[in-house]
Order: sequence, then structure tokens, then C-alpha cells
Amino acid sequence: MSSTEAPRTLPLLPRVLAREEWTEREAAHQERVDAATATHRERRQSGRAHPVEDFLFTYYPFKPAQLRRWHPGPGVLLADAEDLPRAGWRHYREAAGGVELDRTAYLRARGDLLDRVHRLVSATAARPAQLGCFGLHEWAMVYRLEEDEVRHRGWPLRLGGAGTDAVVESLQLRCTHYDAYRFYTPPARSLNLLQPTRERQESLEQPGCLHAGMDLYKWAMKLAPAVPSNLTMDCFDLAREIRVLDMRASPYDLRALGYAPLPIETATGRAEYAARQRAFAERGQLLRTRLLAALDAVRGSVDVAVG
Repeated sequence: MSSTEAPRTLPLLPRVLAREEWTEREAAHQERVDAATATHRERRQSGRAHPVEDFLFTYYPFKPAQLRRWHPGPGVLLADAEDLPRAGWRHYREAAGGVELDRTAYLRARGDLLDRVHRLVSATAARPAQLGCFGLHEWAMVYRLEEDEVRHRGWPLRLGGAGTDAVVESLQLRCTHYDAYRFYTPPARSLNLLQPTRERQESLEQPGCLHAGMDLYKWAMKLAPAVPSNLTMDCFDLAREIRVLDMRASPYDLRALGYAPLPIETATGRAEYAARQRAFAERGQLLRTRLLAALDAVRGSVDVAVG
């Protein structure tokens, strides 16, 4: 739908949360976020970087303060909230003794993005998981580079430059995710089974992809406040766990940070990687179902659980 068209919404009888109930939910969410982001916030104050844990705040452009803001999602009326700053937040409105998501205003401003994400997530969810990439995207990102040229300079390559290149050349690169593929070194791109593009994203993404799983957090945040915050945090937790596997299976030696390598250059390592990848894919599919329900609820076509 064009953003200039009138938003298409259906009547949605709101679920009313008393002020005591929703403020308890809000406080619990803030405590969850504070616990999840504590070490990142401490490092940020001291100027220290972490190649694994900082990814969700550097690659994705969202700050802990944004994640901390609690949203109940569509179809929920927060009673007695008119006197609070929330009443003036973007895409909220006062209604019937409380504050709720202004679905009409939201769709006017963000309907195109909602539809695009809905199509992408639906298409991804409909495909079978492919489990044969073995996390080689991180290897392809350093292929034929000198160690002082790699992204995480200061962290050695487990197999050295030549050993890393040999792994890339001995295993088929089969990345389906454009935002991983675009960071490949130029000589690695021609080795990939596919050549993903932004235009082909909807036709290529599949649920076995670790980056597609992490991106659920990105979509939940980009679509706030229409996505319930408990779903957003579940997506965040999944993305954080995926990132650990991503870097354990990478060519970097991160044992000094407590990450034991998962050696995908061996048959045993590849089998373990695929098993973990399958488990993440299953969790991601459940989150996709919940995310699609939330997006449908913005248009009033379904009900959705409170954030």
C-alpha cells in the first residue's frame, strides 16, 4: 500500500489493562532489558569493544534505551495513561480513558514497511531450512585478506590466513542472505553458489540462515511500537545466542573471551553446527509466526498477545 493512501484498518476491540497491571509489565520489561544490556553499557562507558556481544548494538542501529521502551502492541488500551509521557509518544493516542496504539496513524506512516516485512517474513517462513552453509560467511569475509585487514583486528585467525583460505576453497559457499554476502571479499563472491541481491531478498531468504534469524530482532525494532515488547525481547535473545554460534564457528580465535571454537573445518564440527542451526531455525519459525500475527493485528485482522 502506498503511504499516501488511506490506511486499511478493521475494527479491533481493545483489551484494557489497568494501570497497575500495565505498569508492572513495563517495569518487568525494563528489568529484563537492563539485565540483557548491562555488560554492553558498562563497556560503552569505558570505551571497550567486544567482537561478539556488541554486534546487536553496532550492526543493528538500536540503543539499549530504545529497547527499554515498553510497547504492549496493537489492540491494547493502557488505562489511566493520559497523564504520562506515553500519551505523547509517536503513534500513540488517547482513547476511552487510556492510551493505545494509533493504528491509523501508524499505517499512514509505516504501512509500506509493514507490508514489505510481512512479505519477507512470510516468504522466509514458507521455505524449508537449508543447513549446509556451516557459517562460512565469516570465513568468506576474510578470504585472502591480510590479518591486519580483517574486521576484528586484534583477534587472530585460528588457522592463519592460508589455512582460512584453504577452508573457503575446500567447502562450497552457499550463502542466501544478501546482508552477509555483501561483506564477502571480492574474490570470495564468485565462489558462492548464489549471488544474492537486495532485489532477490524475498525470493532467497530461508529459515536456516543465522542472519535471517538475527534479523527478526531488527524487524521487531524497526516496526515498533506495533510489535509487543516481549516478542521483541524474545527476538533479541535469539539473536544474541545466534551471534555466539556465529562467532564460535568463525575463523577467529576467541578463546581468551571464553568462546570455545566450533571447528566447522572438520566433519564433527559441521555436524554440530548443523544441529545447532536446526534448533535456532525452529525457534525462529515460532517467532516469525508471532511477528506475523502482530503485523496482522495492526490492520485489525487478528488479535495478538499483549507485550
